Amino acid sequence: MLTYTYISHGKFALMEKPKPQIIEPTDAIVRVTLSSICTSDLHIKHGSVPRAVPGITVGHEMVGVVDEVGTGISTLKPGDRVTVNVETYCGECFFCKNGFVNNCTNPDGGWALGCRIDGGQAEYVRVPLAQNGLNKIPDNVTDEQALFVGDVLATGYWAADISEISADDTVLIIGAGPTGICTLECVRLKNPKRIIVCEKSPERRKFVLDNYHEVLVVTPENCENFVKENSDHNGADRVLEVAGGTDTFQLAWQCARPNAIVTVVALYDEPQTLPLPQMYGKNLTFKTGGVDGCHCEEILDLISAGKIDTTKLITHCFELKDIEEAYRIFENKEDGVIKVAVRN
Repeated sequence: MLTYTYISHGKFALMEKPKPQIIEPTDAIVRVTLSSICTSDLHIKHGSVPRAVPGITVGHEMVGVVDEVGTGISTLKPGDRVTVNVETYCGECFFCKNGFVNNCTNPDGGWALGCRIDGGQAEYVRVPLAQNGLNKIPDNVTDEQALFVGDVLATGYWAADISEISADDTVLIIGAGPTGICTLECVRLKNPKRIIVCEKSPERRKFVLDNYHEVLVVTPENCENFVKENSDHNGADRVLEVAGGTDTFQLAWQCARPNAIVTVVALYDEPQTLPLPQMYGKNLTFKTGGVDGCHCEEILDLISAGKIDTTKLITHCFELKDIEEAYRIFENKEDGVIKVAVRN
């Protein structure tokens, strides 16, 4: 089968590999119908994910059809349309039982697909621990509607949830890339008093203004003053940092009011500095880490009910054989790209 594979630092390539086989009773083989490119794939390419294994097929955003299931799987059958979770998890260890599935202690747990084992920018993918990692897609939900459920949308849902957003809050979201927009979709479900989006790209600011009329939009250089002027307590009550830029971590805590919650969703290419002397007295609570993607069924229900719609993020579509061009456009942010769908 055709795959897109991590060869070495800075190099991915199209190559043929054998179709995956069932290894464990809890495995499933999924025929990938639609996949996408995530910024995390670019982090692998550029060496920012040390645990990524050269030789693995990349890709962890995908939907498909169950092709085969192991003997330990009773909740799925061939022919089921499914989303594939970015995380595989056992559901039984201490972390899974407490909802921290990103930290699953199973050898195949956490972010494995497209990082430590072969992922889904391919015709087929083997999904370990499939009883937890696959969710059936409702009949009224298309592949395009479900495409981001297992990763960027799960991330946005997780970020909004752990930020403890109330109806009185001013919420600042830094970054209006794909994960930022998914985060915005989920923050809106909390009905805060005010949402401000900070984004440097004129095209992406326009996208937010065109699609989310109630949201205030600002550039990074004007953000701190704008947030203080458009909040009730001289700063945002909740800040969600989704950009991962050179100065966005600094901007996040500077825009937060005293005793605010700052949720760091972004994956950075370089270490960030926590300037405690300058922050002294703000009494901030920081929440950080990878997504705990254990709410995919709830997200699918919200999509089915018309409460979340991320199809507008898909600006480009390519065949798998043309994925190198898809990566080029996505990585260089050309042609107004937000998200790319790769069709098999």
